[in-house]
Amino acid sequence: MKRFYKDVAVVSALSGATIELDGRPVRTPKKAIFAVAAEALAEAIAEEWRRQDEDIVPESMPLFRLANTAIDLVAGQRGAVVDNLAGYGGTDLLCYRAGEPEDLVQRQGQLWSPWLSWAEAEHGARLVTTNGIGHIAQDEAALAALHRAVDGHDVMELAAMNDLVTIAGSLVLALAVSAGALDVAAAWAAVRLDNEYQAERWGRDAEAEAHAAKLRGEFEIAARFMDLHRAG
Repeated sequence: MKRFYKDVAVVSALSGATIELDGRPVRTPKKAIFAVAAEALAEAIAEEWRRQDEDIVPESMPLFRLANTAIDLVAGQRGAVVDNLAGYGGTDLLCYRAGEPEDLVQRQGQLWSPWLSWAEAEHGARLVTTNGIGHIAQDEAALAALHRAVDGHDVMELAAMNDLVTIAGSLVLALAVSAGALDVAAAWAAVRLDNEYQAERWGRDAEAEAHAAKLRGEFEIAARFMDLHRAG
């Protein structure tokens, strides 16, 4: 789509902070008036609109995409979104460990175990681990506690959590990032531990590295989106 506007403005309204292009309000893909509660988030999204050149490139507007997801999709099915994300607690990446080699076992223990301890201390969710990829059942009380933790997020936060959880494959790491207990760089190191170990042993693949970089960018954007939303 060709750029059709010159001026981008953030406008305060009863519905929150809206964005206007040449005085006309931006709408979501489902034609709702675009509005977010936090002015900081609205300003960051407005800047995405300002950076567009002759052609509008939706892929270069990830904050706008996440906000639209929250407004158009999450808000109308919040319960289902919470249930889906909480379900990752039953198959959390941190619970599936290598039995060997010993150096990988140690690295998983160092990077992963503290966050299982954090989940138990912070949310009362004690998850158990296993060696290999065979499914291990988690305690229902622990899963219920994780469900409550997810349910404590509003629709904007849930849109960001959806990316954090699905990219990481770990609800625990996503909750730690959401809580500010874990920064993005450390979280990503935990997410990519097994991949990094294999790359160190067998060499790096350019295509796989490019894909990982793309995922890290999306992970970082989700965390930034959540921070901007909470900044008010």
